[in-house]
Amino acid sequence: MRITSALIDPALLDLPWSTPLEEWPPDSLVALPQGISRHVVRFVRLAGTVYAVKETAERVAEREYDLLRQLERIDFPAVEAVAIVADRTDADGEPLDPVLVTRHLQFSLPYRAVFSHTLRPETMNRLLDALAALLVRMHLTGFFWGDCSLSNTLFRRDAGAFAAYLVDAETGALRPSLSNGQRGEDVEIARLNIFGEALDLQAAELLDEAIDPEWVADEVIARYERLWHEVTFEQEVARDSRHEIEKRIRRLNELGFDIAEVSMSVGEGGRAYVRPKVVDAGHHTRRLLRLTGLDAEENQARALLNDLDAYRADSDLTDEQQAAHRWLIEVFEPVIRAVPAHLRRKLEPAELFTQVLEHRWFRSEQAGRDVGLAAAVQSYLSDVLVHRPDEQAVLGVDAPTLSV
Repeated sequence: MRITSALIDPALLDLPWSTPLEEWPPDSLVALPQGISRHVVRFVRLAGTVYAVKETAERVAEREYDLLRQLERIDFPAVEAVAIVADRTDADGEPLDPVLVTRHLQFSLPYRAVFSHTLRPETMNRLLDALAALLVRMHLTGFFWGDCSLSNTLFRRDAGAFAAYLVDAETGALRPSLSNGQRGEDVEIARLNIFGEALDLQAAELLDEAIDPEWVADEVIARYERLWHEVTFEQEVARDSRHEIEKRIRRLNELGFDIAEVSMSVGEGGRAYVRPKVVDAGHHTRRLLRLTGLDAEENQARALLNDLDAYRADSDLTDEQQAAHRWLIEVFEPVIRAVPAHLRRKLEPAELFTQVLEHRWFRSEQAGRDVGLAAAVQSYLSDVLVHRPDEQAVLGVDAPTLSV
């Protein structure tokens, strides 16, 4: 057996690698929701970490491993590649297919699993927006997916909205940039795959009757096109109209995209043409990480930073770094520590804190005054959190057959 990994968990060595993946014993597995796949996939939990193990051809595994590692280096929202296990043989010495090991994204679910349940209209809108934003960010990065689908995309809560993550990259390619033709091909593949899976869910009577599969597919693409236009179009403004340029940049920041630079060209009539250079999403995420060391989703980071800035203003602290340090010790950490041990699997810390902030605002609106953080925390724990299901997606130990 040969293992290729930048940083391997020694516990992986104890897995039954001499057994075909579809025959792995249930006591080695955890049952998690997953989409359809061309390969046999199993989930295992080792020392508190859940890994996805996929059987595939060696060249395919090596290519996907390399791509996922490249995406990780540019901070792209995708699952983390852990290892390739090759040169496997069974008890009789017969060769077995290599496997790719990835780290399961905690608190996430496949889009296919979410669409299998009744969805409120606002939830549907957030899901479609997150998927469209993932495609836009991917194409800005120069990544051609070639297999976007409801099964290959995970969603994760992000302060009331959803963030989408890429799962399967075996058909992908990372280039310096994509042509309009390449983008168009990738978008059309996404539309057909989403339409096909939605029809599959409908045929199995798993899709809400109010949801039209064709509308879902077309709506994702329509939202993608609107967002792509917003982040890439060249805007005509008056040469001295700085305000219009600032409005454009603020609008893009609100969508979660940072601006690296603004390029301007002057055409006939002295009109100026402005096109901002958009880089990866994550303005608030990076600022929060720099100030506090907390790693959160973009909308979560925005909510936490708003609270940090309010704390800084109330404390009359001019030094941003000092204010962040005190906020972390005096505000954020006490809230997280207030959660009883048996409730800590309900939500990840950043999401929990953002929901406490939302709950405080709601209670304060009802009371007509600020109820205070301490009272809001206790109210949230007893009235809201205790009734939530665990979102840390480890659903059991008995795994059904997952091969397709």
